[in-house]
Amino acid sequence: MNKNAELILEMIHASTEHLTAEQIYRKLIEDSSKMVLATVYNNLTQLCAQGLIRKISTEGYPDRYDKVIRHDHLVCRKCGKLKDIFLKDLTEQLQLQIEEELLFYDLKIGYLCRECQQKEQ
Repeated sequence: MNKNAELILEMIHASTEHLTAEQIYRKLIEDSSKMVLATVYNNLTQLCAQGLIRKISTEGYPDRYDKVIRHDHLVCRKCGKLKDIFLKDLTEQLQLQIEEELLFYDLKIGYLCRECQQKEQ
């Protein structure tokens, strides 16, 4: 693994947020002005392909990146904010419903975050 990939992986593992490629890029250039956005995207693609991080896609918002520990997400239907939620693993229940082997699942539950609730009132 190259040094840039290591830095990106460390950043994602240390973060409590779900970072976009642009957020990762901005944090990295604080330490190294030689970094380019394409390098960040290339390394994120490789880290995802290797199963070291996961990409979270939400319609209408940029992709975000997260740790690979088993958890699901609440997604605010107004602002797109992601929040981790830890539910019982559903793999066994899902597997009983299909004939093919289940490799993984990605559960996103829609909700309205506190900030958006307050704005609606």
